[in-house]
Amino acid sequence: MTGARHGTDGINGVEVRREGLPEWLHPVARAVDEVQPEQLSRFLPPPTGGRASAVLVLFGEGAEGGRPELLLMERAASLRSHAGQPSFPGGALDPEDGDPEGAGPLRAALREAWEETGLDPSGVQLFGVLPRLYIPVSGFVVTPVLGWWHTPSPVGAVDLAETARVFAVPVDELTDPANRVTVRHPSGYRGPAFQVGGALVWGFTAGLIDRILHFAGWERPWDRAKTVPLG
Repeated sequence: MTGARHGTDGINGVEVRREGLPEWLHPVARAVDEVQPEQLSRFLPPPTGGRASAVLVLFGEGAEGGRPELLLMERAASLRSHAGQPSFPGGALDPEDGDPEGAGPLRAALREAWEETGLDPSGVQLFGVLPRLYIPVSGFVVTPVLGWWHTPSPVGAVDLAETARVFAVPVDELTDPANRVTVRHPSGYRGPAFQVGGALVWGFTAGLIDRILHFAGWERPWDRAKTVPLG
């Protein structure tokens, strides 16, 4: 479904608040308060350098039976980096987003999600910010911003040169052991992955989902020896 661009009215004056969250999201909110950076990734920001960026980890409820779900997008196959790879909406901070140490990542996460998927930011309640992580291959210092999509709006690929599609994955499919694998890259990289939504979700996105599921207490035992080669 192609999303209309609704404007940025819901981005100015952003804040993090917990009031009104559905009960099923409470374990995620508690995990945000307790998790340490080194529990999320072995790649932590360097003392200096790196490009400030943010991603929106957006939880909603599906139309059918209110199943909890997570919003993802698939990058266009023509891109020079991360081509065809599923990811969270997000990107680098712009000067107008403001202080990278303050509300800048909040504004950037919402702005990028609006630009990439067309979602209406006013329908999103930001409820948590995870510790900043580092992606060595791109030099991005990433702030994961967690949101509750209390008022869903139409979404879709705004620019097909950048985004192939936007899709939601039910959380129970992410926790299903049958959908979980370990990927092996020719570089030697090994990490958790998910075969969901007609896609293989791996890399930074899968690693972050894996840790959220774990610390929220949603993870189910799965076969880590089940391996899918990349490349």
